[in-house]
Amino acid sequence: MNNETVSKLQIIPLGGLEQIGMNITAFKYEDSIVVVDCGLSFPTDDMLGIDLVIPDITYLENHLDMIKGIVITHGHEDHIGALPYILQRISVPVYATKLTMGIIENKLKEHNLTKSTKRKVVKYGQTVNLGCFRVEFIRTNHSIVDAAALAIFSPAGVVVHTGDFKVDYTPVFGDAIDLARFAELGKKGVLALMSDSTNAIRDGFTMSEKTVGKTFDNLFAENADRRIIVATFASNVDRVQQIVNSASRQGRKIVVEGRSMVNIITTASELGYITIPENTLIDIEQLKNYPPEQTVLITTGSQGETMAALSRMAADIHRKVSINKNDTIILSSTPIPGNEKAVAKVINELAAKGAKVINQDTHVSGHACREELKLIYSLVRPRYAIPVHGEYRHLQANAEIAAAMGIPEENIFLMNCGDVLEFSEESAAVVGHVQTGGILVDGLGVGDVGNIVLRDRQTLAKDGIIIVVMTINRYSCTLLAGPDIVSRGFVYVRESEDLMEESHSVVANAVDVCLSQGVCDWGKIKTVVRDNLSDFLWKKMKRRPMILPIIMEVDL
Repeated sequence: MNNETVSKLQIIPLGGLEQIGMNITAFKYEDSIVVVDCGLSFPTDDMLGIDLVIPDITYLENHLDMIKGIVITHGHEDHIGALPYILQRISVPVYATKLTMGIIENKLKEHNLTKSTKRKVVKYGQTVNLGCFRVEFIRTNHSIVDAAALAIFSPAGVVVHTGDFKVDYTPVFGDAIDLARFAELGKKGVLALMSDSTNAIRDGFTMSEKTVGKTFDNLFAENADRRIIVATFASNVDRVQQIVNSASRQGRKIVVEGRSMVNIITTASELGYITIPENTLIDIEQLKNYPPEQTVLITTGSQGETMAALSRMAADIHRKVSINKNDTIILSSTPIPGNEKAVAKVINELAAKGAKVINQDTHVSGHACREELKLIYSLVRPRYAIPVHGEYRHLQANAEIAAAMGIPEENIFLMNCGDVLEFSEESAAVVGHVQTGGILVDGLGVGDVGNIVLRDRQTLAKDGIIIVVMTINRYSCTLLAGPDIVSRGFVYVRESEDLMEESHSVVANAVDVCLSQGVCDWGKIKTVVRDNLSDFLWKKMKRRPMILPIIMEVDL
């Protein structure tokens, strides 16, 4: 290899563009690869039965000996959720801040990966050497504590990756974003800035997390004679801290409910990121020992997730908590795009039980709005801008901000997953494309459900299935039994006896014609049965159910 081809920095997003979720990016220089984040995304409505979607890491598997480590910006599922699956296939060290690593370790324990995975907790301002790269962690603010931006130093120049961030001058825990460090890097010269685009379409500044605390104080005072249930994101430790503060000022006992909520709050307490006064936290079993107006439940389910604690309470299937007209329920979040219907359903169910539901003014975003993005661009002054983390409209809005801040249009890259962006001394260009995509996780199966299986599931869900069973003598090619027709999800058989009889005649005729012509190829008989029955049902019902002919052979 000549020097021309190897001494160039390549940035390859393997996920996280064109969508919010599944963030993972590879940085390559010569024989070193550093991976930033390793997230999952949640299934869309058409992914029937799918639990999670994780990134396709074929590119990383093909360059296994080059990978020096995975560097994590913060502890949200869309940045760490795929780690347990990916680490089973590529065993490399993981670097993260303290709370982020605590959450990762819970995941590794569940998948028995703690012994096989090297881990290093990194402090803000600290750097780690990974092959040709040096990565520095920079303090930022987000809706989870211990979020970090990354300065990735390479022989080709410095790339600043903001991670998910906002500028919060008065955070609940810890210090404000380290704007001074961004400015220092900007003065020395930054090759490229990869910045969070989630709120790039929103004007102004994102409010400080502390403003929510005042809202909670007011709501708790207004509802002093009622039981309060607050649903929020499990990972928003600062939000939980403010709920705890408001509750303890009123002398209320607190119950934490929902598996992910319990896990994260336990980890955050152990590591000192949340302070809960003594004798305030009680087990859900003790709830009946206190008057309702002296209790607060902090729970999962603010996004209307079917099996989350709040949804189960709303649907009357929670074993310990029943909703009644003396309850005030606060939804401390805004619906993630696509979840609006599920959230509205839960609100309606709760309201129908007489509960008072509040879902206004109890949430602030964890992402930077337009003015904060302008601030970061003005401090970092990058030569190239690469908007990340967002759907196309978000990336485009971020690109417009970059252009407004004086970055030439040819230096702004709206990339797709899999694009290989290469930097030479004087220019940058997309020079190729690598394999990317989503691997579907269903139960314990990873990748065993693909597009064809999904298409079958969609057909079954939409049109149902008809199974045609018959027994044929292998030697004489005669029909010994059947054809019998079994239908599921197509029509209610008891009320459609005429249709089923006609279908039976169509199938019987098709089989007779085949056998009378001496056709003993079972595949051919199945095709003829499927085609004839499908045509008949389309003409009769304008529906196309899945038709599954089954032939049993008998030697007589």
